[in-house]
Order: sequence, then C-alpha cells, then structure tokens
Amino acid sequence: MAVYTKHPASAPPAAPVREKTGHLMLRGWCIFVLFMALSGTAWINAFGELTTAVVTIAGGVLSLGLWFAVRPPVQWRRLPWFTVAYVVWAALSIIWSHWREATALTLLLLVITTLQGLFIGSVLTWREIVRALASALKWVIGLSLAFELWVSAVVREPILPGFVRRTEPVDPILYWSRDNLFDGGRIQGIMGNANLLGPVALLAIVVFAIRFAADAQRRVLLGVWIGVSAYLFYRASSATAYVAAGAVAIVLVTVLLMRRASRPGDRTRYYIAYAAIGLGGALALWLLREPIFTALGRSADLTGRETIWDAVLERAVQQPLVGWGYSTPWITGDPFFDRWIIDHGESVMQAHNMWVDVFFQLGLIGVFLLGVAYLAFIWRSWFFAVDRPRWDLRADRPYSPLTLLPTLVGAILLVQGLAESSPLLLWGWLLVVLLAYKIKQSPHVGEGAAELRIAIERGELTTQLS
Repeated sequence: MAVYTKHPASAPPAAPVREKTGHLMLRGWCIFVLFMALSGTAWINAFGELTTAVVTIAGGVLSLGLWFAVRPPVQWRRLPWFTVAYVVWAALSIIWSHWREATALTLLLLVITTLQGLFIGSVLTWREIVRALASALKWVIGLSLAFELWVSAVVREPILPGFVRRTEPVDPILYWSRDNLFDGGRIQGIMGNANLLGPVALLAIVVFAIRFAADAQRRVLLGVWIGVSAYLFYRASSATAYVAAGAVAIVLVTVLLMRRASRPGDRTRYYIAYAAIGLGGALALWLLREPIFTALGRSADLTGRETIWDAVLERAVQQPLVGWGYSTPWITGDPFFDRWIIDHGESVMQAHNMWVDVFFQLGLIGVFLLGVAYLAFIWRSWFFAVDRPRWDLRADRPYSPLTLLPTLVGAILLVQGLAESSPLLLWGWLLVVLLAYKIKQSPHVGEGAAELRIAIERGELTTQLS
C-alpha cells in the first residue's frame, strides 16, 4: 500500500480550484442584466410597460445591493467622469424641463442603466465580461430566431405586441412580428424592430468572433452562433447596420495593421490611409446616397429621417444652450410629444440621430459633454486595442483578442447614432459606460488590482458570496 513520505517534495494532489457558487450566481445575474438591455423593447412587447418598469427598477436595486455586498475593488479617481458629467447634466435639466414627468421617468432609466454598467464592470473581469456578453447575445439571437419561427410556422400571420392576433388590417409598423421568415421579407426578432435587430446581430458576430479568436471552448458551436447571427443580420436588412458593418471592418483591419508596426513611425502611414478611407467613404456615402440607399431599398432621405431632423432642429434652436429638458426616449403620452411628429400614423419617439436628439434635449452643453465622453471612450479604446500590453520592462507580450471589443463597439455605436438615438439608452449606453469604466479601471487584461490577478475568475476571492 502506498504511503506518503513525511518529507514530500511537492504538495499532495488536490482537486482543481473551482468557482464558488456565489460567483456563478453573480455572473448569471450579470448575464440577465445584459440580456435585458440587449432585448430592449421585447419586454414591453411581451409583458407591457408596467411589468417592464417594475423589473427594471427592481434589477437596479438588486445590483446596487449586490455591489455593496461584494465590495469589489474600485479606483474611485478613475471613473469615466465625462460620462458621469453627462448624466448629472441630464439630471439638472429637470429644473428647466418643459416635460418634468417625462424627464423624471426617463432619467430613472438612464441612472439605472449607468449603474448597471458600472456594476458589471466592477464585479467581472475582462474575460468574464466578454463571456457574459456572449451568453446574453446567444439568448437574444436564439429567442429572436425561435420567435420568428413560431410566428411563421404556428401562428402563420403577423402578430401584435402582447401576443395579440390582428382582427383588422393595421399599419405594419405596429406588428411585433410581420410573419416574414419564410417569404423573404425583413424580420424583426423579439425586439419587434428590424433596425434594432440588425445592430444587435452585428454586435453578436463581433463578440462571438472575438471569443473564437481567443481560443474559447466549443469553437464549433461558436461558429454556428456566428452563422445564425449573420443570417439574422442579413434578414433584418438594416441599412444603418450595413454601414456599421463596413465601419467595423475598416477599424478591424486598421487595428491589425497597427499591431504589425514595429516602429512608431510605421503607424503614420496607416493613420493617413485610415483617415483617407474613412473621410472618403463618408463623403462618397453622402454624395451617392440616392443610388446606394435605393439599392438597399431605402429612400435617399433615410426613410424620412431628414424630415424628422428638420422638425427637431427647428425646435432645438429656440433654446440652443440648455435645451428643452431630458427625455430619452420621448414619452409620447406627454402632450408636447403626442402627435408632434407623425410617422406611419404614430407619434415618433426619437429624433433618429443621437446628436440632434441631445441638442434638442440638453442643448449645446449636452452635446459637448456627450461628445467629450465619446471622444474619451474612443481614444482609450483605440490605444487599448493597438498598443501591446506592457507595465514593466517586458515588451513582447502577445496581444489579446479581447482588447478589440471596445473599439469595435464604439464603431457600431457611432455609425448607429447617425440614424438612430438608440446609443443613448439600453445596451448602447450600458456598453459605453461599462467599457469606458473597465478600461480606466483595468487597462490590461488579466493584470492589475482591478482584475485581482484573475483570481476572481477562479473563485478564489468570492468568499463574500459563499
């Protein structure tokens, strides 16, 4: 019978370190929060506004309680202060707002979304954030395809929000699903809007591809998820998402070229080429917008968006400095917004351009604060992606595919913000807060105090929840 010596050369064998149950539950909660933000209007379409509001507020309270319970290390001096300043200015607008009830209601959503972004960035590491985001996107993509399949194969007719079948013809814009899965038309997913499904599907492709490049487990399944996301991206047929995909491709190629540069001067020509392609592409898109958007099945004025911009700017210039008061989205129950701008017989809920929307609501000061917040985020995320990780004399550490996420997300949101106001709320705003905060707290993947030497991923420092 084998007997251990009293003087062993190494420690006796032991079971591998596993994540504590409490940390698994914490990460599961973060996945649910991300799923809520990504699915967005699906909750209202399925359960109604009251239920969605209760779940959203309760989720914010629970995350705040968990934050105090876990007490993750936070460098308070390294918060995304420009982003916080924008939220504070939005809160102050209630003083002069012309629709205070709408301001208070939407401000609560903004604060909760900001809180959730900071919370997730505090309790998860970079690897866990990408992993949680991928899990949430799988739920959104999978449920969207399953929902459209159920409508087309079982219901076999368009369906209204609340799982209500139509009793008389209505404008297609009101449908939750238009039953287009088998007839080749645009599909809308669980969000009930193809222009919301397209960017989410593009984000899913980016996140799954990053996990694939990072040698994640079950890479074959990741390949399947990339294919499903690409199919939904194509079927959503969102012109804005197509342009965003082009921007993502340009940014990705440029980052990879930057990483190959061996000397600082080598990057100069890449920057010049990048600027030339970007500015030239934007100019060509504007000058050739009529044939391009006609080929995509859209009108040259971006399906009526120029008319909306004109109406909003006409009102915005009346109070150019501080704006009329925060409300993202517009609450159409307010007399000011009700029947103000009509599209397909319905009151419009946004300006369809985040910069025009912010100018209207928070004036030039709000535009400045948001612009600086995005500039700081894009600046840090760019160098987070192109610079080799280095915090000591060693200069040959490999790049991590995870560092591509912030700059590619920034490309998606900036392009989407030209034709939609969605980057100002839900997953758009949550990811800006989350990634901007995480870059400042943890400028290196897996290293530094905020990353806790990766121990939190292994469950070694989660005894607080056990």
